[in-house]
Amino acid sequence: MRKPSDNLVVISGCSGGGKSTLLSELARRGYATVEEPGRRIVAAELRAKGTALPWTDMEAFARRAVSMSLRDRAQSPDSGLVFFDRSLIDAASALHHICGDGLLHQLATEHRYNPLVFMTPPWPDIYVADSERQHDFTAAEAEYERLLRDYRALGYETIILAKSNTSERANTILRMIEGSE
Repeated sequence: MRKPSDNLVVISGCSGGGKSTLLSELARRGYATVEEPGRRIVAAELRAKGTALPWTDMEAFARRAVSMSLRDRAQSPDSGLVFFDRSLIDAASALHHICGDGLLHQLATEHRYNPLVFMTPPWPDIYVADSERQHDFTAAEAEYERLLRDYRALGYETIILAKSNTSERANTILRMIEGSE
C-alpha cells in the first residue's frame, strides 16, 4: 500500500550534477517540483547582504535549509508526484556534518519521502561554480559521498542516475517510480 510520503520524490546528489536542470524537465512535463532550499537561501542572503551563507556561516545556512525544507514538505500537494531538488535529509545531513546536531535521524524518521532517492553523481564535465555555488569540485564530491552514506543509513534505496541527457534521466526516474507503485 502506498503511503502519502511515497509521492514525495527526492533528487539529491552532487552539487553541479544536473539536479536543477532535471527538475526543470520534470516541471516542463507537468509534475510539481520544489526548488532547492540552498539556492533560495543564498539568493535571499546575497540580496539582503546577510551572513547565512555556506561560505560565511555554514551552521546558520544549514539551520535555515532545515526550516525551509520542513515548510516545503508541509506545503507540498497531497496528491500526485512532487519532485524535490534536495530534501530535508540533505539539510539535516549538512547540519549534522557541521556541528554534530542530532536532528538527522529524528527528522528522517518523522518526515519520510519516497523510498527511492535519485542521486546525480559527480560529473566534472557539467560542474560549474558560480556566485551561489562557490565550493570546488572536490568539496562537491565529498558532499555527494556524505549524502549517499546518510540516505542509505536512513533506509533509502539510492539510485545513481547515469551521466546522460536530461530527458533520459527524467525518463529513468518516471519509469522507476511508476514501477514501484
